[in-house]
Amino acid sequence: MPVYDNTNFISLAKSLVESAKQTSQLLKTVEFLKKQKENIEKVNNVIKQIKAVKELSKNYQILLKTVKSDVKQILHSPYIKQEEITRISDSFNVILENSLDDLDFIDKILTSDYFKMSDAERAQMLRESELRSKEMVAEITLKTRRYKDIISFREMQDKINNRTKEY
Repeated sequence: MPVYDNTNFISLAKSLVESAKQTSQLLKTVEFLKKQKENIEKVNNVIKQIKAVKELSKNYQILLKTVKSDVKQILHSPYIKQEEITRISDSFNVILENSLDDLDFIDKILTSDYFKMSDAERAQMLRESELRSKEMVAEITLKTRRYKDIISFREMQDKINNRTKEY
């Protein structure tokens, strides 16, 4: 006939109850940490969005400043022919129109739940827009440099052709 030790049985039951309490507390802690991880990811995505918008803003300011100063200078140069002015204006206008369309799209992304996208998806789209804006800035810079080189060449050509001859 087996003999039971009640004190050991009670001690085992108490230890099982205590283990269950600790496991329950551990599960609550795990759930809390999961929520905190999600919150950190949300904050991280918002920070990425803010950085992307800041970079976009900087790129578009560069774009507008370049167009205002350099293009104005190019168009008012005496070495640019009349028929070239419209072509130059049109090429810069296309870039500016694309940048304005891009800005409108970014505004839609930021102000609404554009297709119910997540913050990570929104941040990705902003990064893509940021890359496009950098490409536009590079394109504008290249075009202005090219037109300034043309002006410089024509100016040099004019000086050579119109120099006074001493012989």
